[in-house]
Amino acid sequence: MPKVIKSIFKNKIVLITGGTGSFGKAFVHELLDHHSPRAVRILSRDELKQWEMAESLRNHPKFLLLRFFLGDVRDVNRLCQAFEDVDIVVHAAALKQVPAAEYNPFECIKTNILGAQNVIEASLNSHVQKVIALSTDKASSPVNLYGATKLCSDKLFIAANNMKGKRKIAFSVVRYGNVMGSRGSVIPFFLQRRHSGKLPITHLEMTRFNITLPEACQFVIKALINMVGGEIFIPKLPSYHVQDLAEAISPKSEKVFVGLRPGEKIHEEMIPSPEAGNTIEFKHHFIVVPPNSAWLKPAVYKKKSGKTVPAGFSYNSGSNTLWLDIKTIRQLIKSEIDGEFEPN
Repeated sequence: MPKVIKSIFKNKIVLITGGTGSFGKAFVHELLDHHSPRAVRILSRDELKQWEMAESLRNHPKFLLLRFFLGDVRDVNRLCQAFEDVDIVVHAAALKQVPAAEYNPFECIKTNILGAQNVIEASLNSHVQKVIALSTDKASSPVNLYGATKLCSDKLFIAANNMKGKRKIAFSVVRYGNVMGSRGSVIPFFLQRRHSGKLPITHLEMTRFNITLPEACQFVIKALINMVGGEIFIPKLPSYHVQDLAEAISPKSEKVFVGLRPGEKIHEEMIPSPEAGNTIEFKHHFIVVPPNSAWLKPAVYKKKSGKTVPAGFSYNSGSNTLWLDIKTIRQLIKSEIDGEFEPN
């Protein structure tokens, strides 16, 4: 691993909100296995998940670097306590189940929007140096409440750079699509349902982006290294057809088309066409910079081998140029989710 990646965390105190979630656990493993932080603080509201995570890591040689903080991003006072002396914050806490958000809208708002503002305020009051917030493809042209709350969250973190004054702090956002094997996503659902002999598919043409948890962790680290403040970092990812995913998992199962669910898109989108004018393309990723920003201009990144995208450009899983075939999907499931997986 390049030395520059190691140096970003050396002797730093790192805090992950939502640290017992799928990404949080993977990121903690990355920090302990490959970096030299001074301490790693895990903030979450579920004591059982914290205990289970602690037990799973108890024999790790760097276990004593871990600090488990019970708390909720809705509680700004608790955040201020947890953020004391912290250098880097990775904000991964969110309510993200679309149906639950539709049924309990203000609970989602409290965590995803008010919680985001609390993270910003606690960071500004605690001498934090870098804050990276995890977003979602659903924040791009949102059609459901979860996506709308994450769009608001993204705007808050970007605008926080207007509020920092003379503080040496930067706020940026990472936006990526479907994380392979994450809780509530389509691959675990198909793996569970394949033994029934029927796999429900919501639409004939449905596509999804794909990123593995290790890839997500590495992309967040690269964003932390390169961020100026105010960027939305978006990785270039492969797509798959959901029909191909179903075939990869269970070719013998009947594929039943059940129609789109409320708030569901046929294709995932990470850059909508209205943002094309603020989008800079690199070899492996895109950066969307804030319009009319006083501190960050597209020219900053054009000097770093970036190039502007054409007018009307959008980045979605349906018009993508990178695709996973059935064979590759099976290999990824076996390597990333279930080492004993065999299609049935």
